[in-house]
Amino acid sequence: MEATASAKYLRGSAQKARLVIDMIRGQNVNRALAILRYSSKRAADGIEKCMRSAIANANESAEKGNVSIDPDDLWVKAAFVDRGPTKNRRRMRPAPQGRAYREQRHFCHVTILLSNDAKPEKGAKRKSTKAELKEKPAKLAESKGRKRGGAAAAPRAKRAAKGQAKASAPAESASEKKAAKGAARKKPAAKKGD
Repeated sequence: MEATASAKYLRGSAQKARLVIDMIRGQNVNRALAILRYSSKRAADGIEKCMRSAIANANESAEKGNVSIDPDDLWVKAAFVDRGPTKNRRRMRPAPQGRAYREQRHFCHVTILLSNDAKPEKGAKRKSTKAELKEKPAKLAESKGRKRGGAAAAPRAKRAAKGQAKASAPAESASEKKAAKGAARKKPAAKKGD
């Protein structure tokens, strides 16, 4: 059984609230509440209220469905933070030398999803079937034959063109190259009167 709760228009930026949400994602409800209670972040208070609301929603939906649910079995399946509005929430902050800085008052929306289903184990890999194992080499061979387009291919195309031009040019010996450079340096400049 799953239950959600959302808290809208919490004071503070979404980036700061995500720091707190990341600490409780995937945790047991009791552990998550303890983390929120003793966290020094300002966003933790609003998130704790949202968490308690989600627990109450889970109990209520269990009663309506005539199902017994133990709140200690709940865990945070998903939790995310969305950015709230800042329109018409701009303020001016005094600054040195008679200036003023514009300051935006940020708000955020928090959503928490609780579940009492069994948690997936960490590091558990999905077993692949024989048919999937046979398909992988065919897909790899197919993808190697394709050419990539767009901006990613442009630098490679230039390098490939330069490599082909060098390969097609006749190979000169090192002594011939030195002689050509020396002749270019020793050549006297033409005079204006001549």
